[in-house]
Amino acid sequence: MLSIIKKIETRTARGLTIASLLVACIFSAAAKDAQAQTRLGPAPPITYDNKYEVYGGLNYMNFMAGQGLPTRMSMGGGEIEGTYWLTGKWGLAADYRGEAGTTTPLPGADIYGIHHPLVYMNMLLFGAQYRGPKNQHAAIDLHAYGGPSYGVFDSGTAGDGAPFLTGTAAQNAANIGLYSNHFAPFFALGGSLDMNRSKNWAVRLAPDLILEHFGTGMREFFAISGGVVYRFPLKK
Repeated sequence: MLSIIKKIETRTARGLTIASLLVACIFSAAAKDAQAQTRLGPAPPITYDNKYEVYGGLNYMNFMAGQGLPTRMSMGGGEIEGTYWLTGKWGLAADYRGEAGTTTPLPGADIYGIHHPLVYMNMLLFGAQYRGPKNQHAAIDLHAYGGPSYGVFDSGTAGDGAPFLTGTAAQNAANIGLYSNHFAPFFALGGSLDMNRSKNWAVRLAPDLILEHFGTGMREFFAISGGVVYRFPLKK
């Protein structure tokens, strides 16, 4: 009987020793992993307690500069955005975007020496931003912006050969299938991924569904921007 009890005690002691070693290894690995994450990512804590933040970056958007044009065009430019966070989740934002690009006009425009006329736009948008899932490394936000957009479509209609378009700039633009210069409603619905570099700095990637009404109906396009976010620290 005593020999059996001694065997049980010996096995129990061995089991406890092995379990202790396993626990020590797990804690050691967890500590090393935490240190590695601190070295690779931002130093904690990322609190998201800022009231103000600004974003600046480059923007790409596809678009159609006329109601009956055969193809879409690509536009590139810049974006500046400021956000005031009302709460930890909801913020009010103002967003400016400036885009420019060349478009393919209606077939036959090349007889006027016009091949890829320049088009550019300025957009001033306002709306709401919602902060979704977040942790020390990244945050996902959703936004809905709307406002006026002004498109300039006749800047490339002078041509570089004969015969020459003889109408006004607006008439020339219409003759080759482009809109006239005017304001139109513009909306950007999308989100952003902010990858934190520190408590105050982050790198942002933000795709958008674009809705615009320059023509006879609402059209849908795609835009995406990438840049840098700065979160203003709270005053102590």
